[in-house]
Amino acid sequence: MRHPGYHTAPVSAFGDEQPGLLIVGLAPGMHGANASGRPFTGDQSGDMLFKALYKYGFSSAAESLSIDDGLALYNCRITNAVKCLPPQNKPTTAEVKQCSVFLTAELQALKKGSVVIALGSIAHAAVLRALGVKLSAHKFAHAEEHQLSEALVMIDSYHCSRYNTQTRRLTEPMFQAVFARAKELIP
Repeated sequence: MRHPGYHTAPVSAFGDEQPGLLIVGLAPGMHGANASGRPFTGDQSGDMLFKALYKYGFSSAAESLSIDDGLALYNCRITNAVKCLPPQNKPTTAEVKQCSVFLTAELQALKKGSVVIALGSIAHAAVLRALGVKLSAHKFAHAEEHQLSEALVMIDSYHCSRYNTQTRRLTEPMFQAVFARAKELIP
């Protein structure tokens, strides 16, 4: 085994059981959640995410270092479309469908008026599939809002990956604007 201290098992969702905000990412990162056992913990994607969560009152800290760092989420839950590290860090449609039962349960547990932030087009499509909504009914676009039901809105964001941030496809102000809007929408 190349990384004997890593979690290397399915990564469960983290946060409130019935949140007003659900963050949906792609899959555990190789040296982040795959290592730590908590979504977006220990990698660069998590750095940007936890800064935004803290700024808008959804997190007790602006960084997530390890599963036992004492960080708490408020009215927020973080999950991934795929629960295990996929080959080449790119989940296939088959893997997303295999894990869909978990995402469906998380979506059903949301309070009325909740907001889902889909980080990337794969997460966007996974949410739609989990809800039984046609993919063609809602196209992915950064900061686009989708009324999925009377009780649920989804906001798209480019994923806060190293690639997207280094190429400036996603800037911190663009990312934080998504969270500011989510905060406005949650009752």
